[in-house]
This record gives sequence, C-alpha cells and structure tokens, in this order.
Amino acid sequence: MKRVALTDAAASLALLAAVLALWWVASHAGWISRVFLPTPEAALVSLHEGLSQGELTAFTAATAWRMVLGWLLASVAGVALGVAIGLSATVRAWLQPMLEFIRPLPASALLPLAIAIFGLSPTMVLTVVAFGAMWPVLLGTIHGLVAVEPRLQEVARCLGLSRAAYVWKIGLPNALPDILAGMRLALTVALIVSVVGEMIASQPGLGQAILLAARAFRASELFAGIVLLGLIGLASNALLALAERQWLKWQRP
Repeated sequence: MKRVALTDAAASLALLAAVLALWWVASHAGWISRVFLPTPEAALVSLHEGLSQGELTAFTAATAWRMVLGWLLASVAGVALGVAIGLSATVRAWLQPMLEFIRPLPASALLPLAIAIFGLSPTMVLTVVAFGAMWPVLLGTIHGLVAVEPRLQEVARCLGLSRAAYVWKIGLPNALPDILAGMRLALTVALIVSVVGEMIASQPGLGQAILLAARAFRASELFAGIVLLGLIGLASNALLALAERQWLKWQRP
C-alpha cells in the first residue's frame, strides 16, 4: 500500500511539473501574450509581494472565513433537514418534486434574488454560499438514513428506541459516510460560490482581487490570486479527508 501511495504521489508531482514546464515554455516563447499569460516567475513575484505587503493575506483570510462559515451553516442545515426528511417516507414523497426542482439551480443564478432581498452585503453572500453548499450534505444525509439496514430498524423497534435515540445511535452512524462525502463536496461549492459572490457583490476577498486584476490587465496578480484559491481548496480538502479517515476508522477491515 505504501509503495502504491508513493507511486501515486510521484505521478502527481510529475504531472504538476509538466504543467508548470508547459506554462513556462508558453509564456517565454510568446505563444500567448504576457498580457494574458504571465511567466511563472512574474506570478510568483506578485504572490510574494501581495502576501508580504498584507493585501493578499487579508483577501485570502476573508475568502477562507466566508467559505468556512458558509460551509458550517450548510452542514448544520443539511444534516438537520436531511434527518427530518429521511425519517419520514411521507415527507419525502411530498418534498421530492420540490427538491428536484430547486437542487439543480446554480447558487450563482440566485445572486440577483439574494441582492434584491439582502442588498450588496456580506449577509447576502453568506446566505448564497450556505444555500449552494447545503445540497450535497442534505442529499447525503437523506440517502444515508433511507439506506439503513432493515434488520437494524427492526432491532430499534424491538428495543423501543425513541426517534431521537434511533437517529443518534443508528441513523446518523449509518449515514456518516454519505454525510462526510457530501461535506467534502460542499466545501468545494462553498469556495466557488464565495468567489463568485465576492466578484458580483464587491465584497473583500480573492474574488474581488482577481476581478480587479483582470480589469486592469494585471495578469501576474490575477494568476497569484488563482494560485491562492487552489491552495485554499487543496488544504481544506486535505484536512477534511484526514478528519474523514479518523471518523470512519470503524469501516476499515
């Protein structure tokens, strides 16, 4: 297993090196104008200057905070609503058409409605982030509760477990893998919607920084912002994957 992991890591690093090399060649050879594609060195200098001067640091912190807070709200709301819907076949039958209608709607498409309700405010962006990120958690929770082994349900009835006890001792543990998978997906959605909301609502963050850099044709600063977004996504997903491995130890043979 360790040898396979090392091989995969080496392949990933080799692919990353190949992409960076292609970027370096394309920018230095002039395949694409440096107005649109800066050299890796220029992007690195802009990244260093932005972080050392504190401007990019503040923008990164604002985006990360908005993403994490929206994701936490989405996770709590998704699990709570998922439990309420997953426990009742009648409720699922009533709500299924509405859920299927709302679920495919892109969260960014609801930004104009959110602006009309909340105005161009941090609350508006946070609301849209939480709404967009809630769906993977909600659907994962519902699926996990519905998929509980029938024999476990019979055991719960024989033991006379209350609904709350059933959810806590049987329902949520059974749904935990689906919930965690939904939370990992929701974290990516939260980052994407945070950036889009910052661009549209002119809220401080990497989305606003990238948009301003693009409008001013400062390609190196634009790429520096994109690199930071990638690092945020990579770090947050790695942390959640580590937590998932810890919480799901009981699944391992």
